[in-house]
Amino acid sequence: MKLDMDNGRKEVIRIGGLKKIYRLGAQQVNALNGVDISIYRNEYVAIMGPSGSGKSTLMNILGCLDTPTEGRYILNGTDVSQMGDGELAEVRNREIGFVFQSFNLLPRYTSLENVALPLIYSGVPGRIREEKAREALIAVGLGERMDHRPAELSGGQRQRVAVARALINNPSIILADEPTGNLDTKTSIDIMRLFEEIYRKGNTVIVVTHEEDIARHARRIIRLRDGKIESDAMNYTPAMEGQNF
Repeated sequence: MKLDMDNGRKEVIRIGGLKKIYRLGAQQVNALNGVDISIYRNEYVAIMGPSGSGKSTLMNILGCLDTPTEGRYILNGTDVSQMGDGELAEVRNREIGFVFQSFNLLPRYTSLENVALPLIYSGVPGRIREEKAREALIAVGLGERMDHRPAELSGGQRQRVAVARALINNPSIILADEPTGNLDTKTSIDIMRLFEEIYRKGNTVIVVTHEEDIARHARRIIRLRDGKIESDAMNYTPAMEGQNF
C-alpha cells in the first residue's frame, strides 16, 4: 500500500485516532487521547511537551516499542498498530534507527562492533557488516575511533557512534529521544549539526525533546499537552539555517 500526499511527497508515518490507556489499579490514565499526525519523507520534526504530556508514550509507539490501545499507526505503508512483539522487533530493525539520551552502547564492544549490531540481526555476512560499519563511522567523523570502546570515548563521540548505528540499516526514520540530554552545550551543538547533515542528505529525522533550543533545529515542531496535539507548525527559522555543511 502506497501512501502519498497530493503534492507527491511520500508519507512515511500516518497515525489516526491514536489512544493509549494505562490502568494503575482502579485508576485509568489517558496518556494519548486521539492523536492524528502525518510525517513525510525528508522531514525534520521535533516532538515537544512537558512531563505527562504523552510525548514519551508517542515516541514508544512511533518506535514500535509499544502498541496503541486504539487507533492506527501506518509506518512506511504497513499497519503496525496491532502487531505482536516478534513482528514489531522485525519492523524496528528494518525501519527505525534509534538514538537515545543514554547512548545504549554495549560497554565491551568497540565502536565498530556496536555499529554493526543491527546488521547481525538482519543476517548480513560478517565482511559486509564490517565494511558498512566502517563507512558509517567515517560518515560521522569517527574514522579514527573504530577500535575504541565506549569508556574510551567522550560523550559526544559515544553519541556519534549511536548515530552511526542508527543509520546502518538505511531506516525509514531516525528517532532520537533527548539526544543531547547528557551532553554539554558545545557538544550538543555538534550533535545537532550532525542531525542537520543527516536531514540534508534526505533522511526523515524525528527528535523528541523538552528543550526549546534543541527543538528549534527542526523544520516542524509538534507540541503535546495532556495527551493531545496542542500545536503543529512549521519552523521557518531553524537554528542551523544558513550554515554550510
